[in-house]
Amino acid sequence: MTDVALVTAQGLAVKLAGRVVLRDVSLSLSSGHLVALVGPNGAGKTTLLRGLAGLVPSEGVIHVRGDALSSLSLRERARRFAYLPQGHLVHWPLPARDIVALGRYPHGATDPARLTAKDAEAVLRAMQAADVMEFSERRVTELSGGERSRVALARALAVEAPVILADEPVSSLDPRHQLDVMKTLRAAADTGALVIVVTHDLGLAARFADTVLVLSDGRLVSQGVPAEALSGQVMAEVFRISAYRAEFQREAVIVPWAEI
Repeated sequence: MTDVALVTAQGLAVKLAGRVVLRDVSLSLSSGHLVALVGPNGAGKTTLLRGLAGLVPSEGVIHVRGDALSSLSLRERARRFAYLPQGHLVHWPLPARDIVALGRYPHGATDPARLTAKDAEAVLRAMQAADVMEFSERRVTELSGGERSRVALARALAVEAPVILADEPVSSLDPRHQLDVMKTLRAAADTGALVIVVTHDLGLAARFADTVLVLSDGRLVSQGVPAEALSGQVMAEVFRISAYRAEFQREAVIVPWAEI
């Protein structure tokens, strides 16, 4: 991993429908890292993802690779941020391969049927990484929710952006595919991307993340390596739980155990 500051934010604040959702969030995140963004429901996690990418109006200053986000065109933002939203809703009965190919749109690929060799290779790599090659010719509307979520992940990977923002990417998956998705995102970080994952699964956050950010009531209240960011005090004050802690195969294990 490198220590290059890829995304920085100073004093980030977001107000939606007259309500303050994010308050004075400042952070500096490096390429080559997987960052887990956790917190109770309504803490502002999705809003922080969207704010970093400029998808919602915000106050404060955001820089990406040293450039002010406000100075970048929409197309350039789309090349720097691959955003995987919650839900994976798809309304068009397109083959899965064509959905994945939409990830090349920021690079000028407007027709999935007419990809350049470079775009086609990016789509192939993304589909292999997300393990969706078997769905290539199937209409995405015919896939299960879990299968659609993996196709959506492949679309995000196809952008080949330096920053990947994934909002609860494992929420509809069985345990095996939860691990597959997290391993895929971990691999993206290990090859140089900054990956920010919103998750409610503190166990997956502890195992796969280099850094955990804990949001509570719109504020960043804890950050650091998982064992520190998810300390007993944070668990009690933010999540109102106690947790079982251990180590297995040299990886941290954190299991929510009891309400407080």
